[in-house]
Formats: sequence, structure tokens, C-alpha cells
Amino acid sequence: MEDQGKAYWFATLKLIASILAVWALVSYGFGILFASALDNISLGGYPMGFWWSHQGAMYVFIALIFIYAKLQDNVDRKFNVHEE
Repeated sequence: MEDQGKAYWFATLKLIASILAVWALVSYGFGILFASALDNISLGGYPMGFWWSHQGAMYVFIALIFIYAKLQDNVDRKFNVHEE
């Protein structure tokens, strides 16, 4: 039973680390590091770096909430700790 608990928490922490890695890439990478490179592309008349740091990142963050909820539900079901 203890091994099952450790496996569950390992899977949960792996999922959280993955979601946080995407979050960091989007917020720090696209919003700051790659903003000048993205400015060469235009979206709706605005430079892509500007648009990404003000609008695009929010869309990704909202999507990450739903993705995390679905994937965590899958982990919970796999280890039979889900709620009905």
C-alpha cells in the first residue's frame, strides 16, 4: 500500500512539474526572452511579442487549468483515489 502511495505522489508531482515547466516557458520564455524575436511576426496589427505577453499567455494559463484538472483526474482514476 505504501508503494502505491509513493507511486501516486510521484505521478502527481511529475504532472505538476510538467505544468509548471509549460507555465515558465510561456511566461518567462515567450513573454520576456523571445519577445524581441516574436516581434518580427504581426498578429492583428500588433507585434507578436507584445500580443503574446499581454493576451496569449493568459489563454495558455487558462488552458493549463483545464489540462491539469483532466490529467490529475486521470492519475486519480489510475490509482483509484478519484471522487464520484
